[in-house]
Amino acid sequence: MKLARYDAGAGPRIGMVKDEGIVDLAAAGARWTTMMEVIAAGPEALDAIASIAARADASVGLDGVRLLAPIERPGKYLAIGMNYAQHREEADKLGIARTQHQLWFNKQTSCLSGPFDPIEPGVTEKLDYEVELGVVIGKAAKSVSEAEAPRHIFGYVVANDVSARDWQMHSPTFTMGKSFDTHGPIGPWIVTADEIADPHALGLRCFVNGEKRQDSNTSEMVANLWAQIAYISTAFTLEPGDLIATGTPHGVGAALEPPIFLQAGDVVRCEIDGIGAIENVIAARR
Repeated sequence: MKLARYDAGAGPRIGMVKDEGIVDLAAAGARWTTMMEVIAAGPEALDAIASIAARADASVGLDGVRLLAPIERPGKYLAIGMNYAQHREEADKLGIARTQHQLWFNKQTSCLSGPFDPIEPGVTEKLDYEVELGVVIGKAAKSVSEAEAPRHIFGYVVANDVSARDWQMHSPTFTMGKSFDTHGPIGPWIVTADEIADPHALGLRCFVNGEKRQDSNTSEMVANLWAQIAYISTAFTLEPGDLIATGTPHGVGAALEPPIFLQAGDVVRCEIDGIGAIENVIAARR
């Protein structure tokens, strides 16, 4: 199922996408009012929502709402760097040293924004895009094996790991350049894990003003999702609602020759097969 957060004019609501509309879960009798509550409740909530949606009609059309980031505020937003082979080669050209282990950094959760919200450049002069498969943790994971990892997934989103390349290099952790406000659009909804047979067989693409810049498949990941969860859960607990960005393929603006960074008015569209698409306009600099 597809679970969304939206605003139809009366504030944030959670719902299930049905046909071309959204079933308002609270109005239809669900006792959960936030996405974090749904994620924490796990299978119980999903079973109840499926039952509600089967008998309830959509209360509003998708074209009549503003879709919000499908998670209110996760405890953690973690992202892995250089996780596609050709993107590693791009990083080599940019002087980013390879590491022996998986390379992880934080995106501060305050960067999260809606799937169609504007992206504010802030002070960066080198604004860039990165289409990524986003993963929502459903069940707490601590020291799990790769075989166990799939049981800890709640669902998937499209993510754009918007990057301020100049600020990214201010420190070795990347966090400063990855966490500007509005630089974390995700969505358009959460597709629950049961809908995705294999998260390692999904085409993903990024377009800027209609020009295809990135085109790859999640099968090209260096460390697959299960290896990622096993690695980071060795160090600390992944909690329900935590968000993981699983890496971007080649084609980022910084690695083009010459580099092409995003400008005011540019339209960035990120799409992943089986999940959907997000599209964001770069706002004018304030």
